[in-house]
Amino acid sequence: QVQLVESGGGLVQAGGSLRLSCAASGSISSNNAMGWYRQAPGKERELVATISSGGTTIYTESVKGRFTISRGNAKNTAYLQMSSLKPEDTAVYYCKVSQLWDGNTYWGQGTQVTVSS
Repeated sequence: QVQLVESGGGLVQAGGSLRLSCAASGSISSNNAMGWYRQAPGKERELVATISSGGTTIYTESVKGRFTISRGNAKNTAYLQMSSLKPEDTAVYYCKVSQLWDGNTYWGQGTQVTVSS
């Protein structure tokens, strides 16, 4: 079975930085897209950034220029470098992996990011 493990969340002051990591393990194809989503209290889960197996990225407008998604040397890993953090970035951040060949999607359990003002 597929498991996604996120790490790197924590408490940071506004303007600070955090780097989130995600590693997918199990029976998963290397031909996949990975992404980061977040969910703040009382709000729906939203896309933060995605990256394809080829490195093509998509960002939500609110994080452009501040966040960078990347893949590790292992295709089943992804990172989210977050800089210039704002209190409105506070949320639980979830890693997602989607296998392109069959469309199966898997989610991590989430990691809390809290940005204080």
